[in-house]
Amino acid sequence: MIEFFSEYPILLWLLEIAYVIGIIFLSIKIILDTQNVSKTLGYLLLIIFVPIIGIIIYFLFGVNFRKNKFYNFKIQKNKQVYEKIRSFAATLHKNTIKNTASPLLKNSLNTIQFLFNASQSIITQGNQVELLFNGENKFPKLFKVLKAAKHHIHLEYYIFNDDKIGNQLAEILIEKAKEGVIVRFLYDDFGSRKMKKKFLAKLKKAGIQICPVNKIKFKLLANRINYRDHRKIVIVDGKHVFTGGINVADRYINPNKDKFWRDTHVYIKGNAALYFQYLFMTNWVFAIEKYIPNASSYFIKSPQNFGNKLVQAASSGPDIKPSIMLSTTSSIYEAKKRIYITTPYFIPVAPILNALKSQALAGIDIRLLVPKTGDSKLVNAAAFSYYEELLKNGVRIFFYEKGFIHAKTMLIDDYFSSIGTANMDVRSQELNFEVNTHIYDKEINNKLCEMFFEDLENSKEVSYPEWIQRSSTKIFFEHFARLFSPLL
Repeated sequence: MIEFFSEYPILLWLLEIAYVIGIIFLSIKIILDTQNVSKTLGYLLLIIFVPIIGIIIYFLFGVNFRKNKFYNFKIQKNKQVYEKIRSFAATLHKNTIKNTASPLLKNSLNTIQFLFNASQSIITQGNQVELLFNGENKFPKLFKVLKAAKHHIHLEYYIFNDDKIGNQLAEILIEKAKEGVIVRFLYDDFGSRKMKKKFLAKLKKAGIQICPVNKIKFKLLANRINYRDHRKIVIVDGKHVFTGGINVADRYINPNKDKFWRDTHVYIKGNAALYFQYLFMTNWVFAIEKYIPNASSYFIKSPQNFGNKLVQAASSGPDIKPSIMLSTTSSIYEAKKRIYITTPYFIPVAPILNALKSQALAGIDIRLLVPKTGDSKLVNAAAFSYYEELLKNGVRIFFYEKGFIHAKTMLIDDYFSSIGTANMDVRSQELNFEVNTHIYDKEINNKLCEMFFEDLENSKEVSYPEWIQRSSTKIFFEHFARLFSPLL
């Protein structure tokens, strides 16, 4: 090859010019297509300083191949589905605010109204709410409610494995389908890639309607990480909802006590199911590209009273505004006393990072609970790079040591609790389909706080003087990994 180009130097010169022109045009494309500044800089650094590998990484993970499909087709379908509930939903939202004298709403009114205006998310009263800690508590409750289903069961999961717990759940779904209950099952094609065709065929044979969200045809060539459906939602008969951090896989029920998996889910019965039903149905219509027959029958027709909890959902995805990121930031600024956050992946976007530092400097008690060891060295290192500035500004950080903590929760003062599917990273905040549940209630807040302090007993706090003693090599690797944080 060297001899060939030495004989024909003009060809090498032409290739070099073509390469430079290609890099320039690719850089322009990245600048035009990528709205996030840090992500834009990350991709530009990759293709310039690591040319071949950087270009491959960008085309695998960065190119928005489905931009038009997501931002046109799905937005249009969302509006058409919402039209079926617009009048009732808007009235329910306004009446909840009007009829609730509780000061709990006043503290968060800006966030509540933002979510309604940004993503049509309504706040509802009359809900029963139960916190479910770990899979050992979630699945018995889920199975009980599923077995009592009369009309329909809607499931949407990022990870659904056909292992022991997955097959137990599948058998219930098959039995209910045989009884005439309508069962629809959405799954993420990347997260649930371990599901075998034989398993899916068994579900379809029983009459269960199944479809992946954002199907991947060529896993090695697609931008497979972007726009994943990271939600975990089950809706039964339009009034029961299960959502949170727990997927369907054996590891969530802790069969191996040496590899403890700590997670949090929530069960809701009541009017809050209306919005979760809307989220499921818009993703279902998008996935199968067909409307659900008699769709209005899947929504509640009038307000019901199952409890006294105020509930609102914050959703995000490529089809709507980054409501989770913006509502999280808003909620942090509304805190007056304390903010306790649990997350398995902490690679925050700038607004959330700045809000935490600002509130910590204002004297708010801010505590961050994260795993001692993550499931990715690069992600772990990128997260570590943020801890020094947080500690320096007064945020307290705790490393969970009992196992892996996968819960995504936030409690603020003594009235606000959030249990969700979204991690505190760029991918969850800006790209994936996610949903967090906001509960405005002192009792739920107190229970979540008790669990937080129980988790702290299995954790070790790190201090600022201790943290800055890390080796220079480790610090360099962490800050190097941070350069890739918009891509993680």
